[in-house]
Amino acid sequence: MKADEPAKPFPYPDAPKSDAIDVYHGTKVADPYRPLEDPDSDVTRAWVEAENKITNGFLGSVPQREAIRARVTELWDYEKFSAPGKKGGKYFYTHNTGLQNQGVLFVLDALDGQGRTLLDPNTLSADGTVALSGTVASDGGGLLAYGIAEAGSDWNTWKVRDVATGKDLDDRLEWIKFSSAVWTPDDKAFFYGRFPAPEPGQDLKGANYYQKVYLHKVGTPQDQDALIWEDPEHKEWEASPTVSDDGQYLILTLHKGTDAKYRVLYRPLDASEAKPTHLVGEFDAEYDFLDNDGPVFWFKTNKDAERGRVVAIDVRDPDPAKWVELIPEAEETLEGVDVVGDRFLATYLKDAHTVVRVFDLSGKHVRDVDLPGLGTASGFGGKRKDKETFYAFTSYTTPATIYRYDVETGASTVWRKPTLKFDPSAYETVQVFYTSKDGTKIPMFLTGKKGIQKDGSNPTLLYGYGGFNIPLTPGFSPSALTWMEMGGLYAVANLRGGGEYGESWHQGGTKLDKQNVFDDFIAAAEWLIAEKYTNKFKLAISGRSNGGLLVGACMTQRPDLYGACLPGVGVLDMLRFHKFTIGWAWIDDYGSSDDAEQFKALYAYSPLHNVKPGTCYPPTMVTTADHDDRVVPAHSFKFAAALQAAQACDNPVLIRIETKAGHGAGKPTAKVIEEAADQWAFLVKVLNVGAKP
Repeated sequence: MKADEPAKPFPYPDAPKSDAIDVYHGTKVADPYRPLEDPDSDVTRAWVEAENKITNGFLGSVPQREAIRARVTELWDYEKFSAPGKKGGKYFYTHNTGLQNQGVLFVLDALDGQGRTLLDPNTLSADGTVALSGTVASDGGGLLAYGIAEAGSDWNTWKVRDVATGKDLDDRLEWIKFSSAVWTPDDKAFFYGRFPAPEPGQDLKGANYYQKVYLHKVGTPQDQDALIWEDPEHKEWEASPTVSDDGQYLILTLHKGTDAKYRVLYRPLDASEAKPTHLVGEFDAEYDFLDNDGPVFWFKTNKDAERGRVVAIDVRDPDPAKWVELIPEAEETLEGVDVVGDRFLATYLKDAHTVVRVFDLSGKHVRDVDLPGLGTASGFGGKRKDKETFYAFTSYTTPATIYRYDVETGASTVWRKPTLKFDPSAYETVQVFYTSKDGTKIPMFLTGKKGIQKDGSNPTLLYGYGGFNIPLTPGFSPSALTWMEMGGLYAVANLRGGGEYGESWHQGGTKLDKQNVFDDFIAAAEWLIAEKYTNKFKLAISGRSNGGLLVGACMTQRPDLYGACLPGVGVLDMLRFHKFTIGWAWIDDYGSSDDAEQFKALYAYSPLHNVKPGTCYPPTMVTTADHDDRVVPAHSFKFAAALQAAQACDNPVLIRIETKAGHGAGKPTAKVIEEAADQWAFLVKVLNVGAKP
């Protein structure tokens, strides 16, 4: 430390540095913390250990920490069920008794019978860090293909289990990522996608290209799997296989990046030597295969209908001029369609909450599903001839209840409902609309105790995402409820870039227009203060992944506006994100520093590159995980190091680095609870929760 530098309130460790400089279209950009991109180096490991020691020391000084952890644990301890899926007359579902690290897969022979444990991932590791990444029962219900992920990695290993005996077969498939299994009708084989095995030491950071689709025959080694599709000329192209309900066709939905813009191929399933034929799409729109009547295929698409519609395409003459529109575009966004009981079950988003409509196969509206209130309904899976389906309904104040839905009568009956350790009637959710910088109306959900006073004193957590066409819809969180019990207000803003209002809403928050997302979030914070829900010293902002980018950008653009910041597993180096694992796929939303115009936009908001020395940043706790191979931890490492070096006031800048964990999917319950409790403990201290201004 130089003599004229002020003493830091925290003894932050010296981060490993280098003189790395990159030149982007004539602009020199220093990257002093480049050594932190190697998560396994001795200097990075030492830095991680030192940072965690500081963070643990700070959190350990919060008197309320253990009480918060105990209450989060208590509220988390309720039964959780998934909506059952039916195969071969059997029902498959997951159940968590409350605090199990992972949900257990059960099979049920009759709906009113007793479930039998089929697969308990909690037995696969002592600490719960091995999780199920996917389960797919064969059509006859006799076999189960399942994927497991270790320590939160996106890499999956797939195996096969005999449903009757509960024993695994010898099948073991490696290097699978972002793919499920699709069974053939005879239950003897399944399609799946996999990437080439990475070079040694590159499995958690190397870029993933050249995915291929294979057919695996049960009981044979992986190296004998039949190659079904590859495209060596387009390294970014990937394909998701589907088999039609009638067992006649294989459909391959090609995609590249994260945009829902597809190219669809198909072939008769039994024509094993035939090359798949192009049917529709040139990465210009969404084409989601639903089902078929012989050679007439039904698709959900946003082609010429940005909020979505259902069309019929005859594969013998697929000219768009010959398409038949079955369900036209509505005012609401069509989120998904299932074909069950010879009906289309269409799930819509109306101002970011669920509406479900039932249509017959000609597209005539039959009825709406009577949902319990303002919330999110999901499920509705099944086969064309099934008479029943299941769905889960949740809201910000109630955990998921599972309903059985009779497709013929329209009756919903409760199948499983959790017993709660709180009174949901004491809380309420309201939806408000505020105006962003450019005049756009943005919806926001506010949830808290009934009768909350607008006196500017409420500790408030503002959460957002704003990207990749993903909507934020109401859902229950025990940790958020803990925050509300402490008197906190939980605000969720539905920003541009998400999927709430169709493709124009999504595109309005991407690439050169990404700044709109940050403006929307900043406007939400300003509205909450102006409407006297809170004040800037009581306002925290939070987001994960793309939402971590959101928090990083907003705190570097408006450090004066917040009392605390929680950027989680964020994309924070916008100039190099595409060089790691699957980061190249995000170019669809972000653009790339390889493009001169996009570089200017990225450089203008990239959180890492907009940290300014001499600035007083709000109290901040960055969170990441050492095994995150989706958003590599280098983003958070470099951002935290830069913030700590730049901080010009006493506000803490901490980083909490989880070990043996990844981006979030499959994280053990114990680790989720610990992280939530630590975030609330951090906010209680820095926002002075419980004290009036």
